[in-house]
Amino acid sequence: QVQLVESGGGLVQAGVSLRLSCAASGRAFSTLGWFRQAPGKEREFVAAIRGSGRITRYADSVEGRSTISRDNTKNTVYLQINRLKPEDTAVYYCAGGGDSIITTRDENAYDYWGQGTQVTVSS
Repeated sequence: QVQLVESGGGLVQAGVSLRLSCAASGRAFSTLGWFRQAPGKEREFVAAIRGSGRITRYADSVEGRSTISRDNTKNTVYLQINRLKPEDTAVYYCAGGGDSIITTRDENAYDYWGQGTQVTVSS
């Protein structure tokens, strides 16, 4: 069974940093991405990473204050967001796919999804 399990979410104050983790099992993923969904809004792309980790992409909303990374020996992907804002409040999901993914911002391109971890940023 292929699984992606997120962790690291919680209730934090604006301005602090948070690092989310996503542990994959059952297979390795060439492409790993992070998405988020706020209450009443559609799910949106946050960040993606390929292969060894040298190719990354970020949404404008987190560009410059976030870092996506991966540890392939642990089959784990991380997302660190600095200077958190209340608008970062959402359920954060990790997703995995293979080499066939061309547009990493497209949620429909991914094959497997985690259950999500809640991030709540207070003012």
